[in-house]
Amino acid sequence: MNPFASGDTRCALSVNVNKVALLRNTRHLGIPSVLRAAEACLLAGAQGITVHPRPDERHIRTGDVDDLAAFLKDWPQAEFNIEGNPTQNLMDFVRRHRPHQVTFVPDSEEQFTSDHGWTLPQDAERLQPLIQEARDLGVRVSLFMDPIPAAMALVAELGAERIELYTETFASTFGTERQAEVLQGFTATAEAALKIGLGINAGHDLNRDNLTAFLSAVPGVQEVSIGHALIADALELGYADAVRAYLRAIAAA
Repeated sequence: MNPFASGDTRCALSVNVNKVALLRNTRHLGIPSVLRAAEACLLAGAQGITVHPRPDERHIRTGDVDDLAAFLKDWPQAEFNIEGNPTQNLMDFVRRHRPHQVTFVPDSEEQFTSDHGWTLPQDAERLQPLIQEARDLGVRVSLFMDPIPAAMALVAELGAERIELYTETFASTFGTERQAEVLQGFTATAEAALKIGLGINAGHDLNRDNLTAFLSAVPGVQEVSIGHALIADALELGYADAVRAYLRAIAAA
């Protein structure tokens, strides 16, 4: 059974392989291999692969997306999630590959990394036709969102099926006196999303130390997308042991 399916209550782990590509791109040797990284993570139990191909191709390149789409045809139980700004280069990949899920992220082209969610209703007019197009292609749409409970109804009105909670504010306060207060905002947002039938994903700066606490406090999370921390751990532990460590953190919640 696909753990990303709406009827499954487990939280699935999707590994973002961007940082593998970033290291590879510093030389012209083709190593480390994005495909081998994806395969090793899936063999260790990860349930999906995520990529965020930015227009400048500073990490994931067009060829990587194409190669992964072809590779994952042999992994029908695994999900392919492509994320990025739909007003840039993202929709070309969606039209060509029709991944299981597309995550719309409001990155500017020069942005260092994702650092905020969509602002609704201000962004609604440009998002709605792109959401509809992706859904018409049979692709599930998730919107990258800050923990704002009142925004969940607006997400549903646009036709998106999930949100991805931007978790940096939790990660930056983890272990501090503000942790409980910040977590409450995520809990309230998840509850608001669940109440109106939205699915919930989460990601950004989640790691082995903070993941269990987040999932224990935030109801209904179906998927976490983790890249930087997991790939950093893999440099010390290897892909397989790093993935298993994150799966244990999920199970502990």
